[in-house]
Amino acid sequence: MPEVIAILEDDSRRPAAMRECVAKLLPSMEVVFFDEARAMIQWLCDNLGRVAALSLDHDLPSPVVDGKSVDYGTGREVADYLTSVLPTCPVIVHSSNQNAAEGMFYALKSAGWPCYRVYPFDGEQWIPGAWADQLRSLSRDGWIEGGKR
Repeated sequence: MPEVIAILEDDSRRPAAMRECVAKLLPSMEVVFFDEARAMIQWLCDNLGRVAALSLDHDLPSPVVDGKSVDYGTGREVADYLTSVLPTCPVIVHSSNQNAAEGMFYALKSAGWPCYRVYPFDGEQWIPGAWADQLRSLSRDGWIEGGKR
């Protein structure tokens, strides 16, 4: 049975709020965070069957390591990977990059993934609001088990 919510997120302030929402709404779920597209894709290759839901940001950091910029990729890379495999769980696209988020959303939808859009706003206020509401809906509609309805 799927037991993990996997989240691609680069903003260091958001994981705590997301983890708190999942703990309240889906207490039996483990939460796994990634801030690098390729690391998430590699993990998904081995663990997609364990995933109850995905939540994807688009814009990721490009930190400087040893004087060189390191490209962490984008959420679109994860979305493109997902379009190459059979749909297994719902995906929430939660990027504030409107054009990129729409591209991810429609690519996933076209590939048959149940896909939903949440619009970040006002710091982290959208997480216990719109994002948590989407998790509640997914639980209520039977996509995710182990939640409080």
